[in-house]
Amino acid sequence: MADYAVVDPATGETIKEYPTISDGDLDAAIGRAYAAHEGWSKGKTVAERAELIRKVGDLHNERKDELGAIIAREMGKPIEQAVGEVEFSAAIYHYYADNAESLLKDEPIELLEGEGSAFIRRSSVGVLLGIMPWNYPYYQVARFAGPNLVIGNTVLLKHAPQCPESAAAIEQIYQDAGVPADAYINIYATNDQISTVIADPRVQGVSLTGSGRAGAAVAEQAGRHLKKVVLELGGSDPFLVLATDDLDAVVENAVGGRMENGGQACNAAKRFIVVDSLYDEFLERFTAALKALEPSDPKVEGASYGPLSSTAAADRLEEQVKKATESGAELVTGGSRDGNFFKTTVLTGITPDNPAYKEEFFGPVASVYKVSDEDEAVTLANDTDFGLGSYVFTNDKDQALRVADKIEAGMVFVNAVGAEGVELPFGGVKQSGFGRELGRFGADEFVNKKLIRVVA
Repeated sequence: MADYAVVDPATGETIKEYPTISDGDLDAAIGRAYAAHEGWSKGKTVAERAELIRKVGDLHNERKDELGAIIAREMGKPIEQAVGEVEFSAAIYHYYADNAESLLKDEPIELLEGEGSAFIRRSSVGVLLGIMPWNYPYYQVARFAGPNLVIGNTVLLKHAPQCPESAAAIEQIYQDAGVPADAYINIYATNDQISTVIADPRVQGVSLTGSGRAGAAVAEQAGRHLKKVVLELGGSDPFLVLATDDLDAVVENAVGGRMENGGQACNAAKRFIVVDSLYDEFLERFTAALKALEPSDPKVEGASYGPLSSTAAADRLEEQVKKATESGAELVTGGSRDGNFFKTTVLTGITPDNPAYKEEFFGPVASVYKVSDEDEAVTLANDTDFGLGSYVFTNDKDQALRVADKIEAGMVFVNAVGAEGVELPFGGVKQSGFGRELGRFGADEFVNKKLIRVVA
């Protein structure tokens, strides 16, 4: 099978294969993006670039049903969620269009001594490489390409091998919106070819969303060639249940937090850490709520969740659950699969010597832990190599902020899941990566923050 292909995870059917780019065409693509940078960054004003990015967002909304159907068959996202992803992607483009000039305006610096003035002027750096994952095919591209194109950078976009159709659809949208063809170029490249792209002196930076292994490889290559990198990697986000007057609401949030994208989200809630006074009742209600969810054809309206994204993903998750139980974890419910459709699964009794204690479950598998108090909850929450997101549920406002300060993560959400927004920075610490996307901070990664000092 070709490196790039649409394989319906619900049926296993290979729908279409796409040819990998040749080395010669890849070199030409880098050259085109490099040559386009001058005209895109200096030949157009910020307002002109912003207006084109606004049209990109408009076209996402206009084509949302078509775009949603593509990823339902590419990676198994239920159609309603797929359309919702397209709409959120459109909102990202619109945010950067609306705020482009304010994000790029000169920033004065108050001088401590001397006459004259000083300020920071933000400008583009050149060609950027984006390496995108399969789990959010439109959203991931929007949060990388949207701000960077507004800034004036040009983009080479390597999407996941199982998302070639959505990758082509995104490139077509850019062209239809009037963005110059060489300012945004889709490349069906291999990993070896990507190493060549990173090494190319015409490329100035790399953004990757993916696994820790992929992030380490890209960071090593980029470091060797002195390239700026933004990495958004995995997560094993804790969901702390410390105090509540409405356990049903907490359970509803817990299910939503775990089952986002069928459990295949880096920042999904994965480890549920519950104080002992609430543990038994939480576990009972949480397990019942998850058992009520059944995977089904993602292309049919009303599907609660679909298959895992691929047979390889289902095999990997099945093996993780097996190793966890063999190492002493209790399987409360689930653990089985039908093809790529995986049953919702709850594990308890995971000890630090169990491999599951340190792993990320990328699918509908939840780990539930009992703790005695707030301090133990925080210690357990932080006892992970990851540090992407986290969730704290309590009706004590002082406790909420106290715990939020102690959590080692890039994001803390108090009494809410799904509260991300286009204006809110997204990113992590530790092995969850570094750098930020979305909002003001996402627009400040790949820019030249040039100091201009004027002495009268």
